[in-house]
Amino acid sequence: MATYKEIKGVTVQTRSEDPTVNAGTWASAPNMNVAKNGMTGFGATNTAAVGAGGYNGSAYVSDTENFNGTSWTEVNEMNAVKAYMASAGTYTAGLVAAGHPGSGATNATETWNGTNWTEVNETTSPHSELRGCGTQTAAILAGGRTDPYPTLTNTCEVWDGTNWTEVNDLNIAGVGIQLAGTSTLAVANSGANPSPTARQTATELWNGSVWTNSTASNSNHRDGGASGIYTDAVISGGGPSITANTEIWNGTAWTEVNNLSTARQQMGATVGQQTNSKTSLVFAGETPTRSAATEEWSFPSGPHLNEGDLFLSGGTTLKGFGKAAGIPAGSWSSGGSLNTGRYLLMGDGQAIPTTFAVGGTTTTYSAVHEQYNGSAWTEVADLNTARNQGSAVGTQPSAINFGGYASPGVTAATESWNGSAWTETSDLNTARNELGGAGASNTSALGFGGTPSFKNETESWDGSSWTEVNNLNTARLGIGGLGTQTAAIAASGEATGSTNVTNVEQWDGSSWTEIAEVNTARRGGAASGVTTSGLFIGGHPSTGYTEFWNGSSWTELSDLSSNRRYLGAGGSSGVTSIAFGGGPSVPGTGSLTEEWSVDAALGTVTVS
Repeated sequence: MATYKEIKGVTVQTRSEDPTVNAGTWASAPNMNVAKNGMTGFGATNTAAVGAGGYNGSAYVSDTENFNGTSWTEVNEMNAVKAYMASAGTYTAGLVAAGHPGSGATNATETWNGTNWTEVNETTSPHSELRGCGTQTAAILAGGRTDPYPTLTNTCEVWDGTNWTEVNDLNIAGVGIQLAGTSTLAVANSGANPSPTARQTATELWNGSVWTNSTASNSNHRDGGASGIYTDAVISGGGPSITANTEIWNGTAWTEVNNLSTARQQMGATVGQQTNSKTSLVFAGETPTRSAATEEWSFPSGPHLNEGDLFLSGGTTLKGFGKAAGIPAGSWSSGGSLNTGRYLLMGDGQAIPTTFAVGGTTTTYSAVHEQYNGSAWTEVADLNTARNQGSAVGTQPSAINFGGYASPGVTAATESWNGSAWTETSDLNTARNELGGAGASNTSALGFGGTPSFKNETESWDGSSWTEVNNLNTARLGIGGLGTQTAAIAASGEATGSTNVTNVEQWDGSSWTEIAEVNTARRGGAASGVTTSGLFIGGHPSTGYTEFWNGSSWTELSDLSSNRRYLGAGGSSGVTSIAFGGGPSVPGTGSLTEEWSVDAALGTVTVS
């Protein structure tokens, strides 16, 4: 957090009560009366909402239910049965348009007055799997599919209370997009065009006349829920791999926040006449079975903590709010996929933009080398020796790869990366695979443990040769390694007797010392960070476990989205990290990339 000399001379505020973290949470609310997917919703708050239409598993329906903050009540039905509609408005003045009536698409529009539905003028063309937002007298809809079904569209139409008028199109056609805002200021996100993997995170902004491209979301929210306005929106859930991810839009960028309690897609949400993202409701949908469950999104009342706040709590305890305080609340989000899916691979990087992945196994040993720029992987110069199960440390411009398994067997080969090519250099003294590694460049590295049998040998690299130094206390293989040449951690692995152990040892530059153990023993996990802040991720038996190291103890946090072992990882701390590739086999999870992020936490500041 801070030292005394860093805050000396700064006026520190005294607070009788600690401020709250300005972060929303989802909470369970009463179920709807009918479980269904493909429905639509509208409303101004999470205590005054309407859910209409959908598919109940056997038929498309015209059902309508009202939510008053306490319970759902069945009310008068729409005039037509349909699902996947656009919607807008409030609890007593709503609108639904277009949709899927059971085959093809429709252009029917109906308005809601709090009691009854009335058919009004149709959209200019039929749409299905589209979204809308705004009010009953000033709405906008965009995207979806048209007739002949299933042609995708980027069509955008505006409603003036009487008629629909076509206006300038979205830049990218797509189904299942999310919309929030008004007919003159709106944000559109996600969707698919035409496959489940295309246009999965795109964002466009509407200024009343044209759509412009903006910052992409962190994950795909096709057929998810959206609420809010142009500068303050929330999106949640979606598919095609059903997710619980939730993100907040501040007008320029998306930030991941607390997830839904249940992953879902094709649900209803309070899209409509809202003033911000702070109160939202999602209901029904696929989880993947049809659901009637409802969740409410809310923010705590102020005053709120801001990054960098420092204050005396109760006049006695100095506290600070930041990402280095206490145990962070973290989560994984999807990143760009590797071009070559593989497991038993190697990789590192002191931050996401400097991450690299080398070697591994596809159907045979691989020499492939890829670099990550924060959103996508690019193939660059290959290793000289195809191999797997070795170790690689450093960054994109300066890295080293050593050991592993290559044809015809275990190798001691070492290769150095200078930013453009790999060069063979001095071998390890002891050939081995499944060893741990730590280091920051091609001139400074540490290798430890491994197999055949169970190794405890440790070697230090100075840029030209390997030197044997003091051994690990517990010989093992499949170790998770993090840190630098002079300050490293060896986590877990498999020891004599073919038993996974929870042992963790810390290297101080001259010797290993046993420290606090991980919570779950595993082999083939990945690690990233430094000795004061790191992560231990995945492993065998196949798991998605993530454990955070704060310099003194391990804490289990959010799991990876899929169980993986023999994956790669990189990152400068337990606050920022990336996990990529891994098994149990390829194809499968071998091309997946996930990025780790944390929320700021409140902690006690040590004055020193």
